[in-house]
Amino acid sequence: MEELLTKSEDLRKVRAALLNVLEDTDELRRSAVDERNKTMAIIENLTDGVILLNKKKQIEIINSPATELFNIGKKEAIGKCFVDLLDIENIPEIKKILIDKDRIRNIYREEVATLDSLHLEITSVLLKDEIEEKGFLIIIHDVTKEKLIEKMKTEFVSVAAHQLRTPLSAIKWTIRMILDGDVGEISEEQRELLEQTYISNERMIRLINDLLDVSRIEEGRLLYNQEDAQMEDVLDSVVENSQEMIRNKNVVLEINKKETPKVRIDKEKIGVVIQNLLENAVKYTEPGGKIKITLDNDEKNVIFKIEDSGVGIPKSQQDRIFTKFFRAENVTRMETDGTGLGLYTIKNIVRAHKGQIWFESEENKGTTFYFTIPINNK
Repeated sequence: MEELLTKSEDLRKVRAALLNVLEDTDELRRSAVDERNKTMAIIENLTDGVILLNKKKQIEIINSPATELFNIGKKEAIGKCFVDLLDIENIPEIKKILIDKDRIRNIYREEVATLDSLHLEITSVLLKDEIEEKGFLIIIHDVTKEKLIEKMKTEFVSVAAHQLRTPLSAIKWTIRMILDGDVGEISEEQRELLEQTYISNERMIRLINDLLDVSRIEEGRLLYNQEDAQMEDVLDSVVENSQEMIRNKNVVLEINKKETPKVRIDKEKIGVVIQNLLENAVKYTEPGGKIKITLDNDEKNVIFKIEDSGVGIPKSQQDRIFTKFFRAENVTRMETDGTGLGLYTIKNIVRAHKGQIWFESEENKGTTFYFTIPINNK
């Protein structure tokens, strides 16, 4: 009898333990449901469109702003392929950039124009663990109004730049004639002042030309003369023309390159890209510092990389580095000459070649810029 009572007591304890486990499990389940509901409420009330894709690139979650942008119901959207929602012309490029498993980076941001005149900034984040890809988080920001304002500003800048270029050119040639003695002799003091004025005027002309290039880019009027060429030839030309600048700054330039496949490029404009990146590296690296250029390729791209040991870019300002007129605070303190247009311009040149450009940087340790050009860029 005593044994039965003992077993009964043991069973009672087991039942009690099981009930406690079930209560804990139920509490955890309710807590998980509450957290999921909170997350869904936050996603639903965001002003930007948010879409969660599974491994098959199918939509699992979509919020109301996204359904409004794409004019589709939630039930209709679930299970669809995200790219099928995009009513744009360059679907293959966008698909490759946003949801290609072979992409180089985990995060991509791309601006697209839809056929019904919407301008969307689409950010794609690859979701993965240590073992496999889990899916993608897509964030869509409507920048149509900003684009309209930007267009008006661009048109104003274009008109103003054209109006300024003519008198500046006249000033340039007048000063040149005086310096060359075409209008009589001048004193050394006069020559020094005129040479300083000439340099300042040249700087203004370069700024005007940069502004006009930006206007052409934004209006789609920047022309490209593409041909099959070797990237190393373009690199060699830029480095040769930059020797004096490198010597004057007393920095060490190391170049590691191999013979890469030919790519279809505008040699002059890709030269502008490399020149701009090299000038920035030299400009923002202290004397005695080191710059390293690497030219390589994988199966799909020719890859250009330039590392410097310079001042770096503050983390809080890195997301603005390719925007117009932006210059990081630490470089404006050490180098007053600059427009903030160079990186914006070269970003658009690289993208016009169907390539990508990005960077890695740590303040006071240096910056590394990369850009790629597709090998089959036909």
